[in-house]
Amino acid sequence: QVQLVESGGGLVQPGGSLRLSCAASGIIFSIYAMGWYRQAPGKQRELVATITSGGNTNYAQSVKGRFTISRDNAKNTAYLQMNSLKPEDTAVYYCNAAYSSSNVNSDYWGQGTQVIVSS
Repeated sequence: QVQLVESGGGLVQPGGSLRLSCAASGIIFSIYAMGWYRQAPGKQRELVATITSGGNTNYAQSVKGRFTISRDNAKNTAYLQMNSLKPEDTAVYYCNAAYSSSNVNSDYWGQGTQVIVSS
């Protein structure tokens, strides 16, 4: 059974920092691309950042320079370090694990963790 469990969300003041974690089980973590997405109230889910199995990263323009995605294959965990947080970063943040080959496509989601940026 595949599980992605996010943690680390909460309430933070503007300018503050949070570190989200996504602990994976039931998959061969090292071969999966990992991603963080977010969904604000009344908006569609959007990509925040991704990291490939090889460690290549990609960021949404709105978070470049403020957020850092990383992974620890030994711990089967992906992270999202969020600095200089803004009220518009308020959303539910979801972890995603994706793998694709010529004959296999796998895509899994966590349950989400709430991030609220407010004074």
